[in-house]
Amino acid sequence: MTIKEAQENVDQWITSTGVRYFNELTNTAILMEEVGEVARIMSRKYGEQSFKKSDEAVDLGEEMADVLFVLICLANQTGIDLTTALADKMTKNSIRDADRHQNNDKLK
Repeated sequence: MTIKEAQENVDQWITSTGVRYFNELTNTAILMEEVGEVARIMSRKYGEQSFKKSDEAVDLGEEMADVLFVLICLANQTGIDLTTALADKMTKNSIRDADRHQNNDKLK
C-alpha cells in the first residue's frame, strides 16, 4: 500500500464506518496517547523496565499502526499530502545532512 492509498483508505473508513473525523485537537491528543503506548512498550522491551502482567500481550506493530492511523487522520484533515511531505523532507535531509552523519565520530 502506498502512502496515498493509506490516506485514501483511512478517509474511506472514517467516512463510512467512523462516521466523521474527530476534530484536529482531539486527534492530536489521541496521537499523543498512541505515541505514549509505543513508548511504554519500547521502554519495557528494549529498555530497562520490566513488563507488568497486563502489558505482556501487547503488540508493538499494532501500536505503531495506531500512531500511523491517527497521523494519517490529521494529515487528511489538514490537507497534507504525506507522499509529497515525506519526499520533500527526504530531499531537505539529504541536502542538509549530506556530510553531517558521515563526519560524526559518535556514529563510528
